[in-house]
Amino acid sequence: MGSRITADVYLRTLGLYCEINNTNPHEILNKASRDPKKFKNDFIDIVRSQEKQEKAGSYIVRFKKTLRSWLKFNDIDLKIDVKIKGENESPRITNERVPSKGELARIIRKASTRGRVAIALMAFSGLRPESLGNYDGTDGIRLGDLKELNLETLEFEKVPTILVIRSSLSKAKHQYFTFISEEGITYIKEYLMERKNKGEILTKESPLLVLDEKEVKSHNMLRTQLITREIREAIRSAGLNMRPYVLRGYFATALDIAESKGLISHPWRMFIMGHKGDIEARYSTNKRLPPDMIEEMRESYKKCTKYFETAVREASENDAKLFFEKQLLLAVGYKEEEIERIDLEHISDEDFQKLLRDKIAGAMTNNGNKQRVISLNDVEKYIEQGYEFVASLPNGKAIMKLPFLNFYFSFFSFVESFDNSLSNFISCSSVKIDLASCLCS
Repeated sequence: MGSRITADVYLRTLGLYCEINNTNPHEILNKASRDPKKFKNDFIDIVRSQEKQEKAGSYIVRFKKTLRSWLKFNDIDLKIDVKIKGENESPRITNERVPSKGELARIIRKASTRGRVAIALMAFSGLRPESLGNYDGTDGIRLGDLKELNLETLEFEKVPTILVIRSSLSKAKHQYFTFISEEGITYIKEYLMERKNKGEILTKESPLLVLDEKEVKSHNMLRTQLITREIREAIRSAGLNMRPYVLRGYFATALDIAESKGLISHPWRMFIMGHKGDIEARYSTNKRLPPDMIEEMRESYKKCTKYFETAVREASENDAKLFFEKQLLLAVGYKEEEIERIDLEHISDEDFQKLLRDKIAGAMTNNGNKQRVISLNDVEKYIEQGYEFVASLPNGKAIMKLPFLNFYFSFFSFVESFDNSLSNFISCSSVKIDLASCLCS
């Protein structure tokens, strides 16, 4: 009544144990009841035999777990306290790594339209395969879980869009929501349009991933094994050797980077990954987070997309504006980490210009401390370090200064000289390109 997957795995493992030892489940119970010590010694012999066959400890330990479960189910309280070498190690995944963005793009290209949806939801939204379609194919993500999808037009009200993971599909058995990025939405729309063109009537109860006509239709919902098989085939076709589950690790790694740059908080990161935490407790208690918090989470997620999305989209006017503003900030001395924390998409022109003024004012304040009196013999050395010669003194000394102050004055005058707002100025494409090229140079 817990995990159907665990139950089936334990049943198969118990069968394998009986086959290896030429016994049966009832005989195991009899031996454990009659002579617990001999039962334990026999099990130790089996463990050592498996180790001689170079079986991994993580493989052998499943026999111990299964036997303990079988005995406990039959009210036999016997602790099988046997040390197994390397039982907590997993050689298969020890050296496993997450794919690079380029490798993921190659995997997506090799996948079917349905496979691209599954890959995107794991790599861009952090879903587990079991959430997409459960073990026996009786439940999975349905179109009704995409709360902002218009089934008539197949358009989404907001991007990124919300995807609700019901408690029946959550490993931690709690309902939560995550987001789907613009690239993921594109794959979903393509897949749904393909199904709609074939005559399928899409409803809120329709599965997001369905069986093809050529596949056995015991259930319309796609089950976990078929989902992972399709993803694995795409990975192999891309020339890579990774487990499908590594795509969730790809998303987690991207969020780690984004969190280190201050783009998303740790509680929000944990929540959209499906882990229990502070936000989950509040969500499960109230069943609804305040709309403003959801929108803030959406914006944080959107800022993270650059670390995991693979699609290269054509630059828009807004992209050019953001690029230009970033170059201005870099030019006046802001660091990349500082710029990451500034919401350039929503900052007003006045606030943006204040950022420039503040940085320039700080530079002007510190510039007085950047002048130095040195020996004439050291002038050449200071010029190599970026200082500028000002004047020589009668006592054989020279005055040097850092040259950036004059640049700041002229740069500040340049920004202030425009009557129109910065956004309107950048709307002129020819000037936009010239300025961007100049700043890059």
